[in-house]
Amino acid sequence: MTDLLLKNGRIIDPVNHRDETGDILIRDGRIAGTGKNLKPDGVETEIDVTGKWIVPGLVDMHVHLREPGREDKETIQTGCQAAVAGGFTAVACMPNTVPVNDNQSITRFILDKALDAPARVYPIAAITRGLDGSQLTDMAELHDAGVVAFSDDGRCVTNADLLRRAMDYTKLFDGLIIEHCEDPVLSNGGVMREGFVCTTLGLSPIPSLAEELMVARDIRIAEYTGGRLHIAHVSSRESVRLIAEARERGVRVSAEVTPHHLFLTDEEVRSFDTNTKMNPPLGTEQDRKALEDALIAGVIDCIATDHAPHTEQEKMVEYDYAPNGVIGLETALPLVLTQLVHSRRMSPSRMVEVMSVNPCRILGMEGGTLSDHAVADITVIDPERLWLVEPSRFYSKSRNTPFGGMSLRGAAAMTIVSGRIVYQADEE
Repeated sequence: MTDLLLKNGRIIDPVNHRDETGDILIRDGRIAGTGKNLKPDGVETEIDVTGKWIVPGLVDMHVHLREPGREDKETIQTGCQAAVAGGFTAVACMPNTVPVNDNQSITRFILDKALDAPARVYPIAAITRGLDGSQLTDMAELHDAGVVAFSDDGRCVTNADLLRRAMDYTKLFDGLIIEHCEDPVLSNGGVMREGFVCTTLGLSPIPSLAEELMVARDIRIAEYTGGRLHIAHVSSRESVRLIAEARERGVRVSAEVTPHHLFLTDEEVRSFDTNTKMNPPLGTEQDRKALEDALIAGVIDCIATDHAPHTEQEKMVEYDYAPNGVIGLETALPLVLTQLVHSRRMSPSRMVEVMSVNPCRILGMEGGTLSDHAVADITVIDPERLWLVEPSRFYSKSRNTPFGGMSLRGAAAMTIVSGRIVYQADEE
């Protein structure tokens, strides 16, 4: 490995309460020192990053890489290329592949394919076999094979006893259950959030209650079992209240929010652009504001993209028939910088917490810090880079973003994984 010295950057490391200008030395894939005016011997590469931020590598704990089975949408390689271009050094991939990641052979396939990828890949396995909600997977074996959490992804485990047993089982190795909270009877095939806009457009509704009832139930099961619960893509202000109260009681619950739920509302659906269709659906402005406040206050732990690639043909249909989901790996950081950090709603340090420190903590991964001897997974951010969202230039195979054409301020300038530069933005 090549020794690397990053000079004159703003070092932001919440774990060590650091926010200061300095240098970082990288040797043998790890951080070998930090400080001002470092002049180590034998450094092969020295890069001046004046005006840029040096932060622990960003981690996205909710992505869909589609491999195996739907390589026409995304592959592990293209998904990871999109990740590092967006500043993410690691991603955790959901199990709704074809076949489902519900056994060791699929987990090992993903890990083997990821060996040549530019970002680290951490598989998440299914809670139930085939994601059918009826029989638990061999969780201990999957844990031993390298999975970092368990989820039935876009399907809620509606059988309460099955979820209880899953939480009991994962307690054996302090495993994590990630739940998509949705009562399918209440959502009943709806396509957008129930409310004034939905009624105006005449689209079939999904009440926020479909999410909230399952959030309440899952929290209660976690409280009863003592298991670890993570609630994916929170979208409702009532869900935020339930999570806040549970945390006050000491329930082992964490939560994430997506950029699209943070920055868009159901008003966007008036365009009938199928890139505004996702599950859970976009909420009201009151929901959006509650999510933002909860993220800043620490009730919601992290930002995760729920990167969900779909082909153009799949999305170019009537709104009712389009698949749910949008991509987000390449737009998440610029959106957060533009909408939250530059607006002074969120500090740079808090941004690093929700996009690096907390995902690592929740998943039990190495990273999230710039301490000496820590793994050298680093994101260098240019906070002033003007960036136009041009889907045709994405590294992802898919283009289904609701943010196309937006002008944003700030983006990844360089992404370093295990001391190796895996992405460097073009100089403009």
